Parts: sequence; structure tokens; C-alpha cells
Amino acid sequence: MPDPQQPWYTPGPPQQPVPGNPYASGGDAQEGFGSQGFGPPTPPPPRRRFGRGPVVAAVVALALVIVAGGVYGLTDRGRDEPTKPVAKKSPGPSGSASPSGTPAAGAPELSHIPTTKEVAAARKPGEASAWIADDTTDIPKQINPVHDLWIVGDTAVQALYRKVTAYRLSDGAEVWSVTLPSAVCETPANPTPDGKVVVFRHERPDNERGNRCNQMQMIDLKTGKQGWQKKLDEPGDEDDTLIVYSAISGDVLSAARGQRAVTYRMSDGSRLHKVPSEKKGACFPTGVAGGAARLLVSSDCMVSMDRSKNYGQLREFDPRTGKLLWRYRTKTGWSFGALISMDPVVFTVYNNEDTAKDWRITVLDPKGKHRVTFDARDKGFEHCAADGGGDDIQPCRGASVDKGLIMLGGQDQVGAYDVETGKFLWGVKSDDLRHLYALRAEDGRSMRIYEAANSREPGRTFLMGPRGAGTETEVVKHPAATAAWEYEMFMGHTAYVDGRLVLTSTHMSGDENKKPVREARMLSFAASP
Repeated sequence: MPDPQQPWYTPGPPQQPVPGNPYASGGDAQEGFGSQGFGPPTPPPPRRRFGRGPVVAAVVALALVIVAGGVYGLTDRGRDEPTKPVAKKSPGPSGSASPSGTPAAGAPELSHIPTTKEVAAARKPGEASAWIADDTTDIPKQINPVHDLWIVGDTAVQALYRKVTAYRLSDGAEVWSVTLPSAVCETPANPTPDGKVVVFRHERPDNERGNRCNQMQMIDLKTGKQGWQKKLDEPGDEDDTLIVYSAISGDVLSAARGQRAVTYRMSDGSRLHKVPSEKKGACFPTGVAGGAARLLVSSDCMVSMDRSKNYGQLREFDPRTGKLLWRYRTKTGWSFGALISMDPVVFTVYNNEDTAKDWRITVLDPKGKHRVTFDARDKGFEHCAADGGGDDIQPCRGASVDKGLIMLGGQDQVGAYDVETGKFLWGVKSDDLRHLYALRAEDGRSMRIYEAANSREPGRTFLMGPRGAGTETEVVKHPAATAAWEYEMFMGHTAYVDGRLVLTSTHMSGDENKKPVREARMLSFAASP
């Protein structure tokens, strides 16, 4: 966390839109900690899987208490580059690694993922309780996406490759799992209020190029029971379903692909209505967002070959009837980026001629009218915390809205803006190469913050307000024994529920022989009673 001697950000004057241009901030918008923005994220600096500090010592200490499953050697070499996708025939649904996790003959030794019992035995005084979940299911030797993290009842549920698994929040034990005939390729950010979801999976069980993402499978996340299954409607070119985006709005599922979007009834999969294009097809749907009972659809309006003349728009529809409730059009030359909040509606926009750097945050009122647009780059914030995820418009990782605060995080910093005015309230910048993420707002303008692990030490969660460095309260110190695996979940999925933090990666590689650390499936921390 920040050195107590390092000053907090000094809130400046409210950033008001320049008349006639909601995408330019008043004042000296380019001064501050630097400017980085939307587009392909700047890759993080090279990092070592094991530093020469507390993490290594803790892992060695943990190895001393491991009595089951064997202990494998740890290495201190640099991070390997991600393996390139390899076209191969996928193993059968029941394929799994050897029970002991022992690498193949001639392969480098892999680190042992400790059990929750072993983690508890290695825990030091003052450290949080933790559990760690492993999954030895065989996955392809490529970069496999780990899909959206859902919290349903007392479980954390997630899809990886062909498997959807629920882990108990209290101890990480597997509650149920569903193995599908082919790999999951898309999931919505949230389930229905009663815990149901539709996952999209590939048409074929192989892992070859051109495998369409067009099979819909409903699953009850409370029980793991599978419901209806059907093929995504495909008017026109079937290759439009190679990439699909989905969202759930109450009891309605929406899917966007190939410049069109359609909605379905969650109870039986019956089709409800099509989301229309506009301006004779020049404005076409590109993404969908859900949550509660709201359906938002983003569109690109390609009215000219000149990008500076194109624009984006956001529409809200009644999910059940398809009735248009409101439409918001961006300024000419700007496009919709990613959704930060459904209620109130907060999202990013970017300049069509400078997508890598020029972006803003826009807030709408309940009727879809522009309230305020502000520039967070002057404090050094990057678009969606420079998230390296996919192109789904929801969620914008590293950004959220809670109790009147727009909370932004990322490498070395976290801060809060007023959702009504766009005024910067407070924030803090660290020089320790630590990623900081606000989990939720508390105590007026205070925030509960997750400080991610780095290569030398574990992370922690704590409550902090605008009073200054060194005023953290309710500090939960994450155990050193799990720091190496926490570090592997760098910029991953996070969920915070009832005082418990749950972490997972966003991608996992099936080629474990290329990695000095076996990847854990899920990790969770809670303050000790």
C-alpha cells in the first residue's frame, strides 16, 4: 500500500462539461499522473512467479507441513509467454489428469497446490483464513477462458472449458459440477434472480477453428440441474455465431452477434423479439447488458467511411416486450466503450480517431438523458483498469458504482468520483506495483479495497476513506502460504460477499509443463473469527 509519506490525491475543482462538447473536460485535464486510456491494454511489466522474499519463504514453509499428495520443486525463473493456441482434438468429457498430479516422464516438476487443510496448518498469527480449490480436469493446451463468476446462495459458480462447477463459499468444497459435450464459449455477467443462467457452448466437441458458438444450455446454478437446450437462431450467415455476447435481464436472455440481437424467455427458451437496427442498418447492435430487469443494447452507427463522422448509441428496451424506453447518442466521432453500472447508467466512451488513449466516463439520468461526462485520465486511470479480457461490454473490470461513488482502480491506484457531478473526491497512488480494486463503498465516502498480491508478498483487503495514508481499518491480511497462487490470479475475476473475497483467473493454460506454478482453480479469503 502507499507509503504514509506519499500524499493522497488532492481533489480538484469539479470537472464540468465544456458547453456543446460533453467529451471534453473543463480545466487542465491533461495534468496529473499521466494519460493512458482505452484500447488494447498496455501489458504489465514482466513479473516473476516467485520473488526472493516473503512469498518464497512462505511457500517453503507450507511445503514442510504438506504430508499428502507429494511436494514438487519450485522454480524462480521468469514468466513464460502465453502458449499459442494449438489445434488439437479435445479429450473426452471425463478426461482428467493423473490423481497425483505427477508430470509426465521427462517433464519439469510442477508445484503442488495445497489443500485447504494444508493452508490452515501453515497460517500465521494475524492472517486471514483461506481456502484454495483445485481442479485436475484435463483442458486443452492453449489459453482457455475462465468465464464469469456467479455468486448464488452459498456457492461460487463458474465455467471453464466443458465444465460448470459450484464451490461452497465457506470452505471451497465442490458442491456440484456439470460436464457439457463441448466447450463453453460465452456466459452472461449475471444469472436470473432465482439463480438460473444460460451458457453458450461450441457446436462441435473439437477445438478446431470455425467452431460456432451457437448451442444454448440453461442451468440451475442452485442445483446444477440442466434445463432446456436449443440452437441460437441464425438468420443469415451462420458464421455470425463465431462470436456471441449475452446478458440476462430479469427472466429474459439477450444475445448479440453479427450486427443483430435477439431475446429469449428464460423459462423455456422461446424467442421473444429481435432488437432492431436503425438508419437502414447503419446503426447495428454490438453488445448487450443486463442486471435486475433492465436491458441495455449498445450500437455502432457506421454512417461514413470517415471514422470522425460515425458515432455510437445506447438504448434501453423493455426486456419482455421489446419496447424502446430511451436512446442516448454519443457525440459524433465517439463510440460506446463498456458499461460500468446499470443503475445509474454509467459507461465509457472513446474517440474513434484515438481509441488507444482518448476515452471518458459518461453518466445518464434515469430517463437516459446526459448528466455528466468526465475525464479520469488526468489521475492516471486506464480504461477498465487496463483489463486484458474480451470485448463484452459488461462488466468493466476495475470500475464500479456504489452508494453514489464511481470507483476506479488499476495498477498502483484507486479513487472515487461523485456520480452526480463527476467531481473527483479522493484516491491514492502506490509506488509498489500493486493493483488496487475497490470492492464496494462503505461509510459515506469510504471504500473497501482489495490490494492484489505481487511477486514478493500476498495481498490484503481493508477499509479506507479520504482522511489520508495510514488510516486503513478492518485490515484482512491474506496468508503468505497462498501468495504464489493469489499472484497467478493477477487481474482476475473478483467477488466480495459477506466479508469474503473470492478470486479466480480469467484464463488458464492446459499446458502445465510450460508453467513453473500449477494454476489453482479458485481462491478465497475471510477475516478470522
